[in-house]
Amino acid sequence: MSSLFQVPWSDYRPDLVDALWRTVSYTVVSFVGAVLLGLAVALLRLSRAWPARAVAAVYTEVFKNVPLLAIIFLTYFGLASAGIRLDVFTAGCLSLVVFYAAYLSEIFRSAISGVHAGQTEAGEALGLGRAGIFGHIVLPQAVRQALPGTNTMLVDLLKSTSLLVTVSAAELMSEGRLITSATFRALEVYLVISAIYFALCYPLSQLLLLLERKVRAGIPLSPWRRRRLKAARALLAPAVETDMKAGAV
Repeated sequence: MSSLFQVPWSDYRPDLVDALWRTVSYTVVSFVGAVLLGLAVALLRLSRAWPARAVAAVYTEVFKNVPLLAIIFLTYFGLASAGIRLDVFTAGCLSLVVFYAAYLSEIFRSAISGVHAGQTEAGEALGLGRAGIFGHIVLPQAVRQALPGTNTMLVDLLKSTSLLVTVSAAELMSEGRLITSATFRALEVYLVISAIYFALCYPLSQLLLLLERKVRAGIPLSPWRRRRLKAARALLAPAVETDMKAGAV
């Protein structure tokens, strides 16, 4: 084992920290973009206008059936040959966004469709408009159903940032390749890089699983909703106490 760990890791610590930060940056920016685009595509898929549904369906099928690596090459090298030059960060994030938005749109579409139609009818009976019904009734219930698949996509996106090594994106895998070129210790270097990915992905997956359990249990996550729930319980407490006393009599 002593012959395995011979890379002077202290010399590469600043570069690894910078690569780790870039990996997290790619993940956060790309995931936010993919969620927003995926939700837009999902709403188009559920639109009453058939041209919107057709465009969204074509987008979904195309990017679900093209490898992410090909999309990265098209975005970085292909657009450059057409005169559209993107920096590595923009090209990398754009590739991840358009790829994962296709999968997230299917998750969101299924979750929104899974909300019972009676919920929409109840909102209409209360006088809510389409935006109010979607924002206050449909979306909260759809989020609960979409959370497991969305969490899986987030962890998978984090791991897929390693494919950006092909365009020298300066993330973890790119840094690992540079260290390997300098030390010729491929086994040790990629074991350490793999361990760093595991240290990122496993806690994230467990945290997302905990979040999913809390949402399914109906635990409010925001301070605003917790205050509203506490106020509602305070208002209902006297009525519940009165009913209990009446029942005892």
